[in-house]
Amino acid sequence: MADPERVVLDTNGVVSGMLFPGSIPSQALFKTQKGRVLASEATNLELLEVLKRSRFDRYIEAGIRNALAAEYLNACELIPIPFPIHACRDPRDDKFLEVAVYGRAGVIVSGDADLLALHPFRGVAILTPAEFLDRA
Repeated sequence: MADPERVVLDTNGVVSGMLFPGSIPSQALFKTQKGRVLASEATNLELLEVLKRSRFDRYIEAGIRNALAAEYLNACELIPIPFPIHACRDPRDDKFLEVAVYGRAGVIVSGDADLLALHPFRGVAILTPAEFLDRA
């Protein structure tokens, strides 16, 4: 059964939340700290790869991004993925569905239209950061 306190954040939401304090994604990232944030090896690798991009240097230097990533990854519960799920029209987003399903998440927080189009997915709500913040 899905647990509303168990949350999956997509990579763009995590990165935006880290780079833009006070933004809607940042507030959603902060709100997830009240529950349990779920991740997988695949979602963690993607996050680390994205945060290495030099285009983010103008917002936060690489060392600080690495420290924020380490803090985030340490806070996540790592979910093993026994079998792949192929359901999203963008196959790169299936990894978030896998974490949510196998981690019994209550919600995926994403601004990605390909994920949002699946709401709800196997009992898991898929919400924008703003919708997630509006939830009680």
